[in-house]
Amino acid sequence: MLPVDDLGEPVPLPDAPRRVVSLVPSLTEAVDPGVLVGATDYCTHPADLDVTRVGGSKYPKVDRVLALAPDLVLANSEENRPEDVERLRANGIPVWVTAAPATVPAALKSLRRLLGTAWDVEPDWLVEAERVWRDVEPARFRAVVPVWRKPWVVVGRDTFAGDVLRRLGVVNVYADHAERYPRPSWDEIQSLDAELVVLPDEPYLFTPDDGPQFFPDLRPVHVSGRYLTWYGPSLVAARSELARAFAI
Repeated sequence: MLPVDDLGEPVPLPDAPRRVVSLVPSLTEAVDPGVLVGATDYCTHPADLDVTRVGGSKYPKVDRVLALAPDLVLANSEENRPEDVERLRANGIPVWVTAAPATVPAALKSLRRLLGTAWDVEPDWLVEAERVWRDVEPARFRAVVPVWRKPWVVVGRDTFAGDVLRRLGVVNVYADHAERYPRPSWDEIQSLDAELVVLPDEPYLFTPDDGPQFFPDLRPVHVSGRYLTWYGPSLVAARSELARAFAI
């Protein structure tokens, strides 16, 4: 029986994939760089990664991916378009699609299954990340977490970033919203019951000069988007780095 990805789709894997294209930055960081032959323009880690770039996650250059003749492509249900995944599969390329994780444990479980199924490995960083993120701190702060502006988009329910914050004791004020990424009005944002505004540097690059002025009554906390939203080796350092940003 063929292995299946997070969405239940069969993935006809070779014995151990040796030519991999990753369309997801956090998955690029999670696999052995020695098997990577292609990655997106946004795959910044490992920092010395020297592979063919295939465009962005949302709009990869599929012809360039096909030209690399990968024996596995890594994708994500939220970051990548179904039509691109379908085209790759139609051309005989195995694609493993990970689900958008709602929690840190779900993300690590997904990685454990991918790495164990494809390469039969259990990296030390994975074991350490599971240990580091096991505990949940008592709630200390209420925060709003914008990830875009023009229009404003914030972190809502069932998101990896929201669970990262929850485990640090930071309550996302939109955690019970009907949408995963709500688009609140300006008036609504100004009336939020929160103490903090968490400002990541991706996907929108919030800076000390672009972000805090829109939330004059909230304490701004600037964080690395990689530590807040990537799941992979970065999770080992993420807990202590984010705790330092919040002065916890």
